[in-house]
Amino acid sequence: MSAIEVGDLLYEYEVKITRLTEYGVAFAPLAAGAAAPPPEGARFDVHFEGAATGPRLEGAVQGVDYLHIRADGRFALHIHAEITTADGHKISLHADGVALPQPGSPVAGLRENVTLFSSSSAYSWVNGLQVWGTGTVDLERQVVHIKGYAA
Repeated sequence: MSAIEVGDLLYEYEVKITRLTEYGVAFAPLAAGAAAPPPEGARFDVHFEGAATGPRLEGAVQGVDYLHIRADGRFALHIHAEITTADGHKISLHADGVALPQPGSPVAGLRENVTLFSSSSAYSWVNGLQVWGTGTVDLERQVVHIKGYAA
C-alpha cells in the first residue's frame, strides 16, 4: 500500500437511514425549521446502514448517530459505526461534527471529524489517521452520502 497523504480519499459511503428514535420531540418539524427546539434541545437516535467504496476502504457500514439538536438550532453529530471490510475485518468509526440545514431544502450539508480503529493487522494503518468527512444528508430520501479524506 502506498503512503497516505493529506487530502487522499480513503472511502466514500452511501447509507440509508433505517430507524429513527425520537425522545419526546418529533424530528420532522425540527429538521424542516417548522418548529424550534425546546430549551433543553432534542435527542434522536438515527440508525443507518449501507456500503463503503473507495481506494483504501471497501465494505459494509452500519451504525447510529446520537443526534442532538441544540436549543440554538445547531445539529450536533455523535456517530458510532462499524465498517466490515470486503475481506471480513472490522473497523470502528467514531465521528462528531455538524449537519448544516439548507433553508427550504430537505438536504443538509455534513462536516465530520472522524477517528477509525482496528486491531486487525491488515487494517491497523487506520489507527494513526485523522479523517475529515464531508457530504450530505437528504432527509426526504433518508440517504446520507459521505467522503472521508486523510487530514
